[in-house]
Amino acid sequence: MAPEKSPDAFRTISEVARELDLPQHVLRFWETKFSQIKPMKRGGGRRYYRPGEIEFLQGIKHLLYVQGYTIKGAQKVISEQGVRFVNECWQDGFIEAGSRPEDVQPVDASPEIPEAAKPLDTQPVTAEPLRSERETVAVARATVAEISPDMKSALRSVLTELRDARDMLQSIQQGQS
Repeated sequence: MAPEKSPDAFRTISEVARELDLPQHVLRFWETKFSQIKPMKRGGGRRYYRPGEIEFLQGIKHLLYVQGYTIKGAQKVISEQGVRFVNECWQDGFIEAGSRPEDVQPVDASPEIPEAAKPLDTQPVTAEPLRSERETVAVARATVAEISPDMKSALRSVLTELRDARDMLQSIQQGQS
């Protein structure tokens, strides 16, 4: 067995794929979608990933597979939150809500039901301004943070089934055209 590499050593695509439990073709695809992934290439096109790129790939995997972002959604997170955020979002102890610590407001132990969640017949009709996108995202993230791990697992399972159904429908549509 080969000696273990230093944490600072470059990794081949097969080593990174094994470490992240992803197929190599997914890593190559992500290179086309995320300009921040630029492995060094040697003779024959062999890819070598730097430790920082591996952290970034782990963050991308977390955003796509755990948080449920689309590729475009993950690209938006990168542009809004930055590469450092993505490098850290997958690590233990990171605030799961997906915000920077200074953006997270403490959650009340017994929150009042927001007006938007009350039945329609009890809501007064007012001309309130719409929430900003940032406020809407913060409320959604706080709500997600309150979901139990079992419920998150069930939701991920349903999301996977929906994605599979979508892919099946797309392949049927492509076969008919």
